[in-house]
Amino acid sequence: MVSMVQNVAIDCADAYELARFWSEVTGSPLHPEDRPGDHETQVLLSQGLVLHFNQVPEPKTGKNRLHLCLRPDDARDGEVDRLLRLGAALVVDRRNPDGTGWAVLADPEGNEFCVLRSESERAAT
Repeated sequence: MVSMVQNVAIDCADAYELARFWSEVTGSPLHPEDRPGDHETQVLLSQGLVLHFNQVPEPKTGKNRLHLCLRPDDARDGEVDRLLRLGAALVVDRRNPDGTGWAVLADPEGNEFCVLRSESERAAT
């Protein structure tokens, strides 16, 4: 017997707004019943996994113990720029002059995530 990952749960201050951000990041829809003010919302990823946002009263106080790593379908640096325009913040830039590395960003509530190189960028080096 094994267990299957159903969703990744993310505690947050505003479940609907953070889900809207991640919906834009992933290009995936919000659950059709989710509305502003909901305390639980979901982004339905195309691979079947769900990002589940739980509104909680306590603020984020430290570094994430778990984070998402994103692999864009196009160039990493262009994706970093797009995510910054959506409201992400650059936390640590681990990109190297030779094109390797990654960027650590934070969503609007401070949850860290990484942007990796695309498959085509990986194949070129």
